[in-house]
Amino acid sequence: MDVPIEQLQYPLGPWAWPKTVSSDDIAAWTQEIAALPAQLHAAIAGLDDEQLDTPYRLEGWTVRQVVHHIADSHLNSQCRFRWALTEDEPTIKPYDQPAWGALPDCLAAPIEPSLLMIEGLHQRWVALAKSITPEQWLRQFYHPEHSQPLRLDKTLGMYAWHGKHHVAHITGLRERSGW
Repeated sequence: MDVPIEQLQYPLGPWAWPKTVSSDDIAAWTQEIAALPAQLHAAIAGLDDEQLDTPYRLEGWTVRQVVHHIADSHLNSQCRFRWALTEDEPTIKPYDQPAWGALPDCLAAPIEPSLLMIEGLHQRWVALAKSITPEQWLRQFYHPEHSQPLRLDKTLGMYAWHGKHHVAHITGLRERSGW
């Protein structure tokens, strides 16, 4: 069965920045951030090294790289949240995600350390999110690749999507491969 590349790349569809964000959105996204570690564990359960080293699509990352990427990406995001909460519209440092994903540890290291990072990081992120006031959710950081300030509330939504997006890469590969 041929699946269009766009569907393989964006199984949930591309992220769309919301125009408005409600307190219900924030609560739902916070819950999704909390749920990601268990969803990721379920997605990779029982996979062997050969399966972990299988790309989720042609010219895509392997499952192993996806797990390490989530840890790297979400760690960077939590730092951005902290800067935005403690500094006035800080400019963050972007990073070259494909280059990070091609580093030897992302290509070959066991995924367990990254899974532990994601668990602890998400526990802290949820605790932080639950402590943020409505006014603080409007705080921003400047991301040079976006050429505009990004609000924390909308960024939370993007990372809730990001985790589900990558879990869908893994579960989609498992379904297509019969694992």
